Formats: sequence, C-alpha cells, structure tokens
Amino acid sequence: MGKHVIVGAGQVGVHLAERLIERGHDVVVVTRSGSGPAGVERVAADVADRARLTEVAKGADAIYNCVNPRYNRWPQDWPPMASSFLGAAEDTGAVLVTLGCLYGYGPVDGPMTEDLPLAATGVKGRVRAKMWQDALAAHEAGRIRATELRASDYYGPRSTDQAYIGETRFVKPLLAGKRVPYLSDPSVPHAWTYLPDVAEALAIAGTDERAWGRPWHVPTGPAVSTREVAERLCAIAGAPEPRVYEVPRGVFNALGLFSPMMRELRETRYQFDKPYILDSSAFQATFGLAPTPLDDALRTIVAAYRETAGAGN
Repeated sequence: MGKHVIVGAGQVGVHLAERLIERGHDVVVVTRSGSGPAGVERVAADVADRARLTEVAKGADAIYNCVNPRYNRWPQDWPPMASSFLGAAEDTGAVLVTLGCLYGYGPVDGPMTEDLPLAATGVKGRVRAKMWQDALAAHEAGRIRATELRASDYYGPRSTDQAYIGETRFVKPLLAGKRVPYLSDPSVPHAWTYLPDVAEALAIAGTDERAWGRPWHVPTGPAVSTREVAERLCAIAGAPEPRVYEVPRGVFNALGLFSPMMRELRETRYQFDKPYILDSSAFQATFGLAPTPLDDALRTIVAAYRETAGAGN
C-alpha cells in the first residue's frame, strides 16, 4: 500500500480519506489549521509554500488537490497554490490529482463532455482552465503525472452550506417542513454529483495510471430539477410536501451588494438558468464506476440526517 496526501479536509477531502484508508493506504491530510478526520496523519501547512508541501509529500504516491478557496479570492489564492502543487508533484514524483469543476467550459448548449474547449469568459472559469492547462503541459513535457476530475454541484452526507442541495440549506429545512429559497428556477434540470462518488472516483484516479494525462467527469446521474429532488427527498423521509421557491432576480442581485459570495454567484448563474447536463460516460466505461442512483443517495442522506439529529438530542 502507498502514501497518499490529501490537501483539504472539506466535504470531499474527508470522504476521500475514508476511501483511501479502506484500501489500506497511509493517508496524510494537509490543512492550514492541521485539522482532519480520524485515522490519518494531520499536518498544518500553507499550501502555497512549495518547499513545505514537497516536504510533506516526500515519498507519496499521489497528491490530491481538494482545496476550495473562498469564491471571491480565487484570482488571488489559486495561482500560487496551483504552482505549489505542480512543483511538489515534480519534486516528489507523486501523481497530481486535482478536483476540478465545470466552470472552465463556460456556458454550454447540450451535454458537457471532456473534449469541449475550455472557453470560459468568467474570471473563475478562466482561473480553473489555466490550472488544468498548466498541469497538462507539465504532464505532456514529462515533468509530472497529472489528471483532473470534474464534478457538478455536490450533494450527499456531510455536505456543507456551500452545496445548493446540501444538508444545511436544503435537506434540514425541507425535512422540518420549512420553505427553502433557491437562487434560480427550481424546475430547471441540473446535474448533481454525489459526494461519495466524487471520493471514489478520486481514489481510482490516484491509483490507476489509465486516468493520467487527461481530464474526466465524475460519474453523475441524469439531470434532475431541484424541485424533483426535493419531492423525492421528502417522499423518502415521510416529510411534508416540499416548498421550494425562487428568489427573485432583483433580490438576488441586491444581495450581491452586501455579500461577496452572492456577488460572485452572478458569474455562474447561467448554470442554473437552463438545463445543465453532464456526460460522465467516459469514466464510467473505463473504470466501471456508475453513479449512485438518486433515490439510493437520498435514502443515505435521510439516514445520516436522522442519525445526526438523534445524536444532538
């Protein structure tokens, strides 16, 4: 078994650590504060410090970039961190596995596939596109081995308040019978990627050389509207009929005057204003990993929510 270094202990990093531990690997989790799940070596480090990251990753088989800077800090925070990841991968020989997103494509008509050009016009999309272009160039030059896994918006157990249909802003209020605001039309189909599937795909990418040298889409089920997800969630939980309402565009824009996060969301609003469809067939066919069916995922989410709620009583 090998040594695997995960940078970031958020909603993906913790799931990934568990997957790698189950496979018998030694897992190191790096965060600025030194936090991390049980069963791993926890290290406090500044990810932008190449020398420090290289020191931590010495002898590693893979480095996983699961970092997520604040939205409004991407142009400032990502470039030095991305450079550090490339440097550490080159210095140690570890495979660099980056958890990416779909922003680099920009607005797309039809299903998104990995061969689409990275044609983003927004700031965040251009930042992510350049990160992959730099990593791919280094891979093709023989300096590193790299891959990037791109997922749509997350949902699943232990999702954070950053997730549109996560536990905090969606599951908990719906199961309590409360109204839930949504920043666009909740009847528009959207691709949702299940957190345990993200972790499983990352674990595969870090240990299977067939994944290296290209981007992949994380196995993701058919696009489903937020309203339908809410209806199926509440039906499974035996909760009241869901009440999901659209926040008016004027209110959405006004919130951006006071909230940096809301202001940044204007740039990616296009993802929710029309069907947002992800084609993950390449990864599924190559590695035999299918997306978790939505109802199965929702049952797990409901069970996890009830367990957490029960523990809090």
